Amino acid sequence: MQIVKIVIADDHQLFVAGLKSLITDTEDMTFKIVGIANDGDEAMDLLRKTQPDVLILDLNMPQRDGLDILGSVREQFPKLRILALTMYDDAKIVKTAFKAGVDGYSLKTSGKDELMEAIRVILSGKTFFGEGVRLNDPFEMVNGKRQKKENDPYEDRFIKKYNLTKREIEILRLITLALSNKEIAKELFISDQTVSVHRKNIMRKLGVSNTAGLIKVAYDNSLI
Repeated sequence: MQIVKIVIADDHQLFVAGLKSLITDTEDMTFKIVGIANDGDEAMDLLRKTQPDVLILDLNMPQRDGLDILGSVREQFPKLRILALTMYDDAKIVKTAFKAGVDGYSLKTSGKDELMEAIRVILSGKTFFGEGVRLNDPFEMVNGKRQKKENDPYEDRFIKKYNLTKREIEILRLITLALSNKEIAKELFISDQTVSVHRKNIMRKLGVSNTAGLIKVAYDNSLI
């Protein structure tokens, strides 16, 4: 009988309680919830302390959210299997999550059967896509605005609308590629601290509180 240790990172207590009740043992696996994290920093601490087999990760959390920590998680725990369990079904966010290192992606609207299947699939070393998870934008082929960035790489109207600098646009583009602050700093030859300041300023200007929000605004405005 294989014992599978699981850490859940999600700040919604009622959802976590329900999730714990859905994760039940199978004939060949015993599941043990070894920790619950309310934000990204807590998740990193728990992973170091418990060394789990699976991380069930919400992308929208306070402080450092799921997308913010994925690069660090993948770097520090290469064998860990990661399931993103979230409300975000935007194609760009899904792509970003997989680029950053998740092994599976499922929506919170899914049921117990899909959850257990997702855990089983990622533990086997395969990739899991839940029902309703899409990698392609259904409007991409018919929405002419998707092509606009080829003619205007800095999206002047977007810049004016949110009062962004060209450096902030550069950093926003790199954020959507799932690059960490350290990787962005290396790419632009600036410090990690400078990237962090720019990221906070961009979030303030766009009126969002996490990386998923940044990606959604950029995508909705055809910047990416």
